[in-house]
Amino acid sequence: MSNTEQRNADYPMMEIPAGQIELRDDRIKKTWTTEVKSFLLAPVPVTNDLYTTIMQKTNGPLNALQAPVVNVSWNEAILFSNLLSRQWGLREYYSVSAEGESVNCNLGADGYRLPTEAEWQYACKAGTTGYRYGELDEIAWYEENSEGGVHEVGKKCPNAWGLHDMLGNVWEWCWDLYDEEVYGSYRVFRGGSWAEEDRGCGATCRRRSHPTFGIDDLGFRLARSL
Repeated sequence: MSNTEQRNADYPMMEIPAGQIELRDDRIKKTWTTEVKSFLLAPVPVTNDLYTTIMQKTNGPLNALQAPVVNVSWNEAILFSNLLSRQWGLREYYSVSAEGESVNCNLGADGYRLPTEAEWQYACKAGTTGYRYGELDEIAWYEENSEGGVHEVGKKCPNAWGLHDMLGNVWEWCWDLYDEEVYGSYRVFRGGSWAEEDRGCGATCRRRSHPTFGIDDLGFRLARSL
């Protein structure tokens, strides 16, 4: 199924069709299948340019405005999503407590949000069945070709649904808790990065970090519900 580009306030989003995806946790040898409703996903990660404009602070070098923003915590990605929604007249997707300790979803909201882990993997694979949606050097910046740093978004080949940089360049935060019983509030991130070996750049590779931590090869991309 082909995708149609959706626009709101000049920010492009790609419509991802409904389907289902099998997730797995190799750590505990568990697999599960999740239904995915149709949703919108940005074709590239959030850039330094957009992040600086909305947050009114610089989070990366001024000569790399079209590179993905990094060193952004999960909590900051939530805040950014709400601020962008507010600026463009959308209902904020997240309700955040005054202390920032609690984040809840407003499920009927049309605002920007992080993709769920299932949505992210489903969109990354774009109907393919392998570990990657193409040859790694053609689709991703990773340890062997990145020359030790992040690159401008959209310069590698997209997947079949028009999404760039789903693998490599920067890891991407997802909404989900990694394993609450074992790791508490740690959240999932996906996709590999410019610093990652080839084996870490795959559709099913999953990592975790504390929601207050920023990492120099971890960013995020935006989703919206339909």
